[in-house]
Amino acid sequence: MASRPLLSAAFHSQSAVAALNFYNAETLLAHIRAANAVCASIILQTTESTINYLGLGLIVAMARAAAEQMENPVALHLDHGGSYQLAARCIEAGYTSVMFDGSKLSFSENCAQTRRVVELAHAHGVSVEGELGHVAHNDEATTDNMAGFYTGAEDALRFVAETGVDALAIAIGTAHGFYKGEVRLDFDRLAQIREAVGETALVLHGGSGVPEELLRQAIVHGISKINFGTELKNAFTLAVKESLSASDDIDLRRTFAPAIAAVQQISLAKIRICSHPR
Repeated sequence: MASRPLLSAAFHSQSAVAALNFYNAETLLAHIRAANAVCASIILQTTESTINYLGLGLIVAMARAAAEQMENPVALHLDHGGSYQLAARCIEAGYTSVMFDGSKLSFSENCAQTRRVVELAHAHGVSVEGELGHVAHNDEATTDNMAGFYTGAEDALRFVAETGVDALAIAIGTAHGFYKGEVRLDFDRLAQIREAVGETALVLHGGSGVPEELLRQAIVHGISKINFGTELKNAFTLAVKESLSASDDIDLRRTFAPAIAAVQQISLAKIRICSHPR
């Protein structure tokens, strides 16, 4: 289903939806099992890199099969889509939610390009996430200069009004990748943005590595979707390395079993935080 109903339900229940990136059948299985264990809805995400790796047809088929196995509704979301063309391809293939990331563009160009994606997506019943401010990668930013990337409340209000997005990814202190120092989130800024944009869903990118208590506070202050990717990839890779070093077994089903379990454990923890923030 589209992500907007899931995010709206989360907003009204003062909770959030865990948005989990998947990269192969094993990580997808882990997310399915984790969501079913607590009977929760989740958003399954792929980046452009994963699309290039698996192909749109296979991703959509896998997600549809996953949805049939899940007890609660699920959305398939394009994470950090960089162009109108990619969003259009995903919509045509069967994605129910797309993101257009124009955060490195000028404000006016970001609005114009995002609005174009919204018009196409809404005509097909697909939800759209935009980004304002810039959630940096840890290679780009330090705690001293991160504030330069942050989202302003007035800009957020104008962006939502001009684009019609269903969800808005904002920058309040998180980053992509592994954190190099203490994570600090600007909750006063988040509260101001939340008040400015009304019921438009707010999204926190870079959820991996953020302490549980900060994630819970972010939800209480108005975040409705939290993205997780780095921790999932790391858990999978470490488990596979350990499995391969411990045995000469060439049966991939046994090799990958510990990796599935490792990702499932993290997915479950993140889903629980999002579903029960208080």
